[in-house]
Amino acid sequence: MAALFFSRAVLSVSMIAFVAFSFFHTGIKRQLFHFISSPLLWGMSLLFFIPFLSGLWSGDKKEWAEIVLIKLPLLMLPLAFAAPSGSNWNQLQKKQWERLGYFFILLVTAATCWCMFHYLSNATEINESYLQAKSIVTPLENDHVRFSWLVSVGILLAGWFCIVNRKENKLFSSLFAFVALWLIIFLHILAARTGLISFYIMAIGSVGWFFLKKPGSVSIAWYYRLSIIMAIIVLPFVAYKVIPTFQNRVKYILYDKEFFRKAHYLPGSTDGVRIISIKAGWAMMQEQPATGTGFGDVLIKAKKWYRENYPQMIEADKILPSSEWMIYGAGCGWPGFILFSLVMLIPFFIKTSNSFLWWLLNSTAACSFLFDIGLEVQFGVFIYAFTILWWWQWLQPLPVIPIEKESAG
Repeated sequence: MAALFFSRAVLSVSMIAFVAFSFFHTGIKRQLFHFISSPLLWGMSLLFFIPFLSGLWSGDKKEWAEIVLIKLPLLMLPLAFAAPSGSNWNQLQKKQWERLGYFFILLVTAATCWCMFHYLSNATEINESYLQAKSIVTPLENDHVRFSWLVSVGILLAGWFCIVNRKENKLFSSLFAFVALWLIIFLHILAARTGLISFYIMAIGSVGWFFLKKPGSVSIAWYYRLSIIMAIIVLPFVAYKVIPTFQNRVKYILYDKEFFRKAHYLPGSTDGVRIISIKAGWAMMQEQPATGTGFGDVLIKAKKWYRENYPQMIEADKILPSSEWMIYGAGCGWPGFILFSLVMLIPFFIKTSNSFLWWLLNSTAACSFLFDIGLEVQFGVFIYAFTILWWWQWLQPLPVIPIEKESAG
């Protein structure tokens, strides 16, 4: 997890070591059986096998091989997390998984402070750059989209730890509240739409949970609930007034909305180009509905479609379809599109000890793939697979221990 923020090479090495270590036991057969019997694990592996099988009809084998290599963690990490109970790291207790959450929050918070240092050193120029769809420098080699989603997950974790610790350890709870507040402020300074949309999904979902559920020991007074609702409503308006980057991002979106709405082409128009790219993916899926183009040929066929339909498009804007749904649809036709949809739905049928947190996490992950291709880059593949699987282990239902009846007499 730490390597994610520091080095792509170390991330690869540590992930390989992590997977290898999970097989250092004698219960390999049980591990494979656990993998096959868990819909979440084999479902996630389909995100690897779909592009892997498309190599049979992909013309560009080199491009296909690179794509398969990037997606390999979608197979290896589920296999690693299938390690049977009592083997190596899989015997971690609930508290130990929570400590990983504390470490995650620490990493994300430190990363946001690093971003703010760079922002404050040249705030005026950076503020102006937001009118041209630019962003603050971030970790993950400046991948602000994936980083913003990590920040939103950090907010969810910090908020939850704040709630569950407020009676037993008020100081600890207050610390998490402060961290959550800072991450919310930073997310609006960063103004990356993936993170903001994820945050507001979590915020609205939390309001619904507070009002519609009876969370047992996690009870929230009515005035706190009302305060949360008011804060969610007021927050974007306050951010627009006081945060220059957020304000300029909104101005750029409003400027770009006509190109977005009509899918007109304007060089450098991020939203307009994304919609055009999704149209390209849809057209490719309709052209070969049964098999798709093969993952190795998606970009080649997309560029061909751009030349035919938008001959004025500059080379830099000829991108992959900006939606994972369309990537899998273009690469493997309607079967790929449908299977990807099913994989995104599987987590919502998995039983956990905290459906509230689990559903919010998976809702934001699935929504982020609507207009993003996070599974086509190393950071995105690792972040999605590791975070989902880590939370799955953390939120495993506690085993029910039967109470033996006392014998008569």
